Amino acid sequence: MALGIYISVPFCRTKCSYCNFASDVFSRAVFERYIDRVCADVASAPQIAEQMGAQFDREVDSIYLGGGTPTVLEAGQLSRMFDAVREQFQVRPGAEVTVECAPGTLGPEVLQSLLRCGANRVSLGVQSFVDAEAAAVGRLHKRATVLDDIARLRAAGITNVNIDLIAGLPHQTTESWQQSLEETLATGAPHVSVYMLEVDEDSRLGREVMAGGTRYHAHFVPDEEATADFYLAACEQLSAAGVAQYEISNFARPGAESLHNLKYWTRQPYLGFGVDAHSMLASATPGAEAIRFASADVLEKYAAGSPAQSTVVSHAAALEEAFFLGLRLNRGVALGDIAATFGQKAVDDLSPVITELVADGLLQSDGDCVRLTPRGRLLSNEVFQRFLATPDVPTRA
Repeated sequence: MALGIYISVPFCRTKCSYCNFASDVFSRAVFERYIDRVCADVASAPQIAEQMGAQFDREVDSIYLGGGTPTVLEAGQLSRMFDAVREQFQVRPGAEVTVECAPGTLGPEVLQSLLRCGANRVSLGVQSFVDAEAAAVGRLHKRATVLDDIARLRAAGITNVNIDLIAGLPHQTTESWQQSLEETLATGAPHVSVYMLEVDEDSRLGREVMAGGTRYHAHFVPDEEATADFYLAACEQLSAAGVAQYEISNFARPGAESLHNLKYWTRQPYLGFGVDAHSMLASATPGAEAIRFASADVLEKYAAGSPAQSTVVSHAAALEEAFFLGLRLNRGVALGDIAATFGQKAVDDLSPVITELVADGLLQSDGDCVRLTPRGRLLSNEVFQRFLATPDVPTRA
């Protein structure tokens, strides 16, 4: 099965107040050393897989350059990483090649470099089309910047564009959220991602909200009910406009679903390189389903050669993953597929849980398939928790 390749670029022009990723603002002097390390890891991919006890395949059908903001790199630095991937792997013709971009970072030289590297999909971190909301969380772009970037991407031949939006930003109202949705649809973008603001201790804004403070405009963050309403409005309006929801946070016009991200939710193999990059490969060891491993989540540790941390995915863990990853997708989980892979007993053991979740209005059952209800998507973590800690189930012969 073809691999997906993910490369993490943890560099940004500014650190957004809501961000809980392993990214930050660094001196450009750090960039070259980081790219050296990433390229060395790509070159060592077969050895890394062997050390982890995983199977290795050179064929690749998706590449995703994420961040951070990969487009803060110089054109030559972007090319070095893509060249390293193409030297080590066999990239299929027509492979999906995505690059995440912050609006305003797509200068002519960078855009030309993306084209030379084979990028055919760009994900724009818009978050809000309302300039005051974007500025409140540290975004440096304006609405006009986004529209100009989309126009230049299309003129260059990159029409597969994703727009990221966040529901629940400081100062956001029903009216301003409606403006962002209308602007998004007006662009004609084939893919939209809608995330609800995460309030946790891993971001400055989240910590301030939890503390009841006022820094970072925390006292202007909408409450959970309003944020949920914004999300539900997005689900309804995007789908009505032909941008159908196919995963909890993702919407696409027909044929524009993210092939790379679908690998994560359908448990296909992928290899990650760079800070806090995660991988999942089939296990080369009998008795284990797969191997998951992740690199250090701190730049200094990664650059110093800190080894990746690995986890063996047992058959029981694989069953759990099949549910809590598969249920993220609107199409849900086919119980017949679960029985074919893990045995009918696995389905029978989970039937009481499924029945309870259906009764609670969090799951719906449609013949052989179970899927989240709209309410279930809002409470998805609660649903997923119910499928954890299942007994170890042998794979069906």
